[in-house]
Amino acid sequence: MNTGTTAVIRQALQGLDEDTLQLLRQVAKRVEHPPNTTLCHQGKVEHVFYVVVKGNVAVVRVLDSGEERILNMVGKNGYFGEMGLIDDSPRAANCVTITPTTVLEVTEEAFDKFVKNSPSLANVLLQRILSNARNLDKIYIEDLQQKNEALELAYERLKAAQAKLVEQERLQRELELAAQVQRNLLQEDLPQFPDYHFAAYLEPARQVGGDFYDVLAIDDEHVGVLIADVADKGFHAALFMAVTRTLFLQEGRRSISPAAVALAVHRGMFEVANNDEVFLTAFYGVLHRPSGKLTYIRAAHERPLLLRPGREVMALPGGDRFLGMMPDLELTEQTIKLEPGDRLVMFSDGVPDAVNESDQGYGNQQLSAAVANCSQKTAAEIVDFLVKDVARWQGKAAPFDDLTLLVLEAK
Repeated sequence: MNTGTTAVIRQALQGLDEDTLQLLRQVAKRVEHPPNTTLCHQGKVEHVFYVVVKGNVAVVRVLDSGEERILNMVGKNGYFGEMGLIDDSPRAANCVTITPTTVLEVTEEAFDKFVKNSPSLANVLLQRILSNARNLDKIYIEDLQQKNEALELAYERLKAAQAKLVEQERLQRELELAAQVQRNLLQEDLPQFPDYHFAAYLEPARQVGGDFYDVLAIDDEHVGVLIADVADKGFHAALFMAVTRTLFLQEGRRSISPAAVALAVHRGMFEVANNDEVFLTAFYGVLHRPSGKLTYIRAAHERPLLLRPGREVMALPGGDRFLGMMPDLELTEQTIKLEPGDRLVMFSDGVPDAVNESDQGYGNQQLSAAVANCSQKTAAEIVDFLVKDVARWQGKAAPFDDLTLLVLEAK
């Protein structure tokens, strides 16, 4: 393509209306893909543009550490890979189907041929794309205004209903009581053993939140270790947190297999909320105290950090998709052997994602460095040190997310 056409397409693909999609179907190939199909490959140069007809696609970036971060979810009429029609830049992320997905695939060659053989129709397509791009900001603003008006109306109605029931002071008190009830659900005094000690900390971004942790004495030899994060905040997350914690406690007493427990919780989540709008990240392990063997699953949760005397801090391997979204979920168990002196630091994304007043993230690298400075500290001292280090980094910046820590110490 020439430079002028490239510039038009670069601007145009910011938004696609239905008429434009109809024209794109003339040059596109309709393809169905099963879940877990990678359509765009991070770091590779690919010349295909995708429009989602049906299904869901996760945009996932692999960090230098090997950790995966979900940047976006693309659904029906959404699109991705548009830069493949424009230049030779490598893909910035992987695009992976989450559910059975149907897409329109437009290659650079097909689009060039379309422009060459049908110039008048191609001109209409480009004009429509360009017109849509010019109006996109206006549409977004109007949509945002409508949503704000609807939100304000809902808020006013809520205030009116609350005013008929209780005074504002009583409502505030009820919020405080709700937060206290949630705190009471979490273990203030964790189980301690002669050979293993535990310490934890949780600070919700709001009065109530979706993070939780647990240490479960399953029997005389096995201990369940859990940290999880509901993908939401506020009351909704708090309610779902209570449900999923109960499911973990219930299933954890039935099996010493972390995968079996997590999959039972996964199925229970679908029975409680039969949609894909609520999901859960979790790290759940079962520790066999006599051998020190920790068997675990990591369902899209942050990688725990192993602090071993005389060794570099190591992020635990393994990882699968989150709980509560895809019915046909498979989980793979991993195993490590804890040695005396080891400390395992588990945390929610509120720790590395904490930002300071300059909107800079705390990050996994800084967290690993902080953990490395705790080689002589107990579990409780590590929790205290990390909480203070994150608070120092944040300064006066508002919390980005719930902040949760759980540390296991092998004596």
